[in-house]
Amino acid sequence: MRVLVTGAAGFIGSHMVDRLLAAGHNVIGVDNFSTGQKRFLQSALVDPNFVLHEADLLDRQALTKAMQGIELVVHLAANADVRFGTEHPRKDLDQNTIATWNVLESMREQGCRRIVFSSTGSIYGEPEVFPTPETCPFPIQTSLYGASKLAAEGLIQAYCEGFGMQACIFRFVSILGERYSHGHVFDFYKQLAEHPDHLRVLGDGHQKKSYLYVQDCIDAILIALEQTGKDRAEKKANIFNLGTDEYCEVNDSIAWICGSLGLNPRITYSGGERGWIGDSPFILLDCSKIRSLGWKPKLSIREAVLTTINYVSTHFEDR
Repeated sequence: MRVLVTGAAGFIGSHMVDRLLAAGHNVIGVDNFSTGQKRFLQSALVDPNFVLHEADLLDRQALTKAMQGIELVVHLAANADVRFGTEHPRKDLDQNTIATWNVLESMREQGCRRIVFSSTGSIYGEPEVFPTPETCPFPIQTSLYGASKLAAEGLIQAYCEGFGMQACIFRFVSILGERYSHGHVFDFYKQLAEHPDHLRVLGDGHQKKSYLYVQDCIDAILIALEQTGKDRAEKKANIFNLGTDEYCEVNDSIAWICGSLGLNPRITYSGGERGWIGDSPFILLDCSKIRSLGWKPKLSIREAVLTTINYVSTHFEDR
């Protein structure tokens, strides 16, 4: 199969590229390298079944060129800068919503009918139901990132209805693992590398979060693709929550990270139950739907955090 991966040089995207190549597919990668890193594609770049297009998804001409002959799009490119969304609100619209529309239009023009989309658990805002199912009553949006992803979901669903496409939409929790290059584990390690005796934490440390190991994430996507692809008469837009059936407090994660590094820093908190505008104080998704397809995560949250801090601490200078 000929597969296009957007965000191919990113944290999740590069792992997806590797897995698709290992499965024998022809992979076309697109990345603008705003956050992606070419070193993540070290193995792929010497594989004859991989072609890389250095382009932005806002460049329709470049995207259409890359889309030629594509049978499946795995759309992972996004602005994932959730925390600072209010400082550059246009960025989420452009990189998450408009870019997705460009992908869909290029698919329509080139006759590609299947798409995987990386959405986010942030679209649930601050729900009243935990664990939160895909059918949760729709909440008020609390972050520009979540709102832009939700708008992209809507576009995808409309294109599925209007143009006969089929989609797998995944609402992720935060993903951890090798090649991780931004997020709380990276931020905490960076602080501790600079001043190992002191750690500043946004919020009160009691925020409840769910995380998922990157290879478990890829496993789930590939299983869902296989299952939904068996019968093209199935629901056109298939939505899956993707996470673990557990959560931890930020303070738990801090304890695991500091324990792994052999540190006992003084911790100060900014206070409040939210670390920033749009930060949800409790994230726990009901993942029974994806589990019903035979998937389950191999790593616990604690194991995923420890795997990530080991990677970050040994590759920090390579960033």
